[in-house]
Amino acid sequence: MSSNLINIRNIGIMAHIDAGKTTTTERILYYSGINYKLGEVHDGAATMDWMQQEQERGITITSAATTTYWLTNEEKYKINIIDTPGHVDFTVEVERSLRILDGAVAVFCAVGGVEPQSETVWHQADRYKVPRIAFVNKMDRAGADFLGVISQIKEKLGAKPLVIQLPIGSEDSFSGVIDLIEQKAYVWEEDDTLGAKFSVTDIPKDMEDEVFEYREKLIEAVIEADDNMLERFFEDRSKISVQEFKSLLRSMVINDSFVPVLCGAAFKNKGIQPMLDAICDYLPSPIDVDAITGHNPKTDEIISRSPDVDAPFSAMVFKIADSSFIGKLLYVRVYSGSMTSGQMIYNVRSEKKERISRIFHMHSNKQTQIDSVEAGDICAVVGLKDVVTGDTLCDEKKPIVLDKMQFPEPVISIAVEAQYQADIEKLASALNRLAEEDPSFTIRYDENSGQTLINGMGELHLEIIIDRLVREFGLKINQGKQQVNYKEEFLDTIEHRTVLKKQTGGKGRFADIAVRIGKSSNSETVGLEFVNNIKGGVIPKEYIPYIEKGFREAMQNGPIAGYPLYSMRVELFDGSFHNVDSDEVAFQIAAGICFREASKKINCGLLEPVMKLEIITPEEYLGDISSDLNRRRATILGLDTKAQHRVLRAKVPLAEQFGYITALRTQSSGRALFNMEFSHYEMVPTEIKEELVNNRKFIF
Repeated sequence: MSSNLINIRNIGIMAHIDAGKTTTTERILYYSGINYKLGEVHDGAATMDWMQQEQERGITITSAATTTYWLTNEEKYKINIIDTPGHVDFTVEVERSLRILDGAVAVFCAVGGVEPQSETVWHQADRYKVPRIAFVNKMDRAGADFLGVISQIKEKLGAKPLVIQLPIGSEDSFSGVIDLIEQKAYVWEEDDTLGAKFSVTDIPKDMEDEVFEYREKLIEAVIEADDNMLERFFEDRSKISVQEFKSLLRSMVINDSFVPVLCGAAFKNKGIQPMLDAICDYLPSPIDVDAITGHNPKTDEIISRSPDVDAPFSAMVFKIADSSFIGKLLYVRVYSGSMTSGQMIYNVRSEKKERISRIFHMHSNKQTQIDSVEAGDICAVVGLKDVVTGDTLCDEKKPIVLDKMQFPEPVISIAVEAQYQADIEKLASALNRLAEEDPSFTIRYDENSGQTLINGMGELHLEIIIDRLVREFGLKINQGKQQVNYKEEFLDTIEHRTVLKKQTGGKGRFADIAVRIGKSSNSETVGLEFVNNIKGGVIPKEYIPYIEKGFREAMQNGPIAGYPLYSMRVELFDGSFHNVDSDEVAFQIAAGICFREASKKINCGLLEPVMKLEIITPEEYLGDISSDLNRRRATILGLDTKAQHRVLRAKVPLAEQFGYITALRTQSSGRALFNMEFSHYEMVPTEIKEELVNNRKFIF
């Protein structure tokens, strides 16, 4: 088993929108023999973009998984690939993919370089400690600047890029790459449109000096990191083999010391085969990654699971998709042990055992049924019903809870309703199914307006959701105007006591709680920070979770205008109960009453989502664009030059940015581009807060 694990690579392809992730993945599938023809994004024929919306728009919306094989160094490698979206609205797909991957290929456009979403996905990979190699794509494009991208990776991402390939030519003259380690040139034949034929030749004479310079830099950087190798190098550098050097470099990539950088032009079918070699040579196998850690749900003891087929079973559900043919499809990363069809699996969250009916290897939206899956692999299963994204599946006798994924807060909402009375239940069911698939999409019932609000990461996100409701579920929908997801925030803390005492004909209802409620103690906390400081059993411990649940539900409607609270701290420090009249429901109700009473006495502010904005524009439009941004309450963060254009960076409230694409096109005669992504929540100015509270309503 361990020899098989050594040759498995679980990787993701990640990048900014339009850097060429899906095209790169399509080439990988073609050259590894999985696809018999090249699928093109612009034709709507890409294997990994299987949704209708993806094919029509030429963008990736949902991460797609596939498995392929590659032969290098006379070894056969199994590569599980997840192609992730580049658009910021679907960043949750990148988040949950990186949580379960061992390595990643970061794709950069040779012209655009490190773009805003490149930074976002890079920092997500940093958070999960995912080793990476970089692929500078589109070397055939006008304005391609390989060394410029290297410089940006260093400056903007704080990474240590290590050039292991140099391009032969650039723009129209780009014809191949030079491998600095093996000192070979890979040149693709111009008349071979499929890119399957390339010749391995000597380094071109006019590049020998450049190759020598960058090769020495590469050798120096890697050798210096290992004292033993450094000593041997000074004795006789010729005795260090290529394989030894690659092994040392690989260990440094896995430790996140360096990021090897390759180059190519995926659309022109150049550079993919050496990149596949690099995936096998430098990215980690499941056994190269540290054992996954979690905690015992019964004792809270920290425990770990090694990628060993004989270890107790543990796995994580990282994605849920609805298939019209086979029902709820769960994407699972197996960390230890094995899983077979028909096996009973224990879900730690629900504390239930359910049976796995079938197991599949995925190829985009197609499935190949298999009998079993072992540690280190990625698969999809059907048969489990009570499951949510992030659930840990394990052996009931050896339980473990793996750390959950963190998902961003939705920043925009729309009120929706079914056009026909008969479709009301169908709409509720469809929304719940979509929310189950996508943790960044939430549904909320607004008590003030009586409307159902759907919440997402941006205009495009909600546009796709509504499109799916119409196409996949056959619904006719009325929708309101897009609204900003404001949040409320307590500004101070008070002590408050609530006593619930009701006596009806039969059993009464009694609950008594005393809390300190207000501002969260940590500025980074999102949601409820609940602290149980009950001493001496004045409230039985079985009631405590229901008190927490009552506050968690109550904070969905804040005191100013009914917006949810962004964060809140509740410290439960005293109370009492009645032997007959107290129960879980009584304490949950008391918590809700306590919140409503206390929130009337606490100062409260209104928060709004603030976006990071980057605009690329010709110089002559900069004045008009800057003036317009000032009117939108923007803060200018910086101004750079990129080629012939100016790059303006700003932060701006989301409320001021609806329809911005139209305004920007008008100001720049259609020549400026912009990228926008969520940054943080910020306090709304007093005059705007008053206006928002007075006009709190949704209009269809």
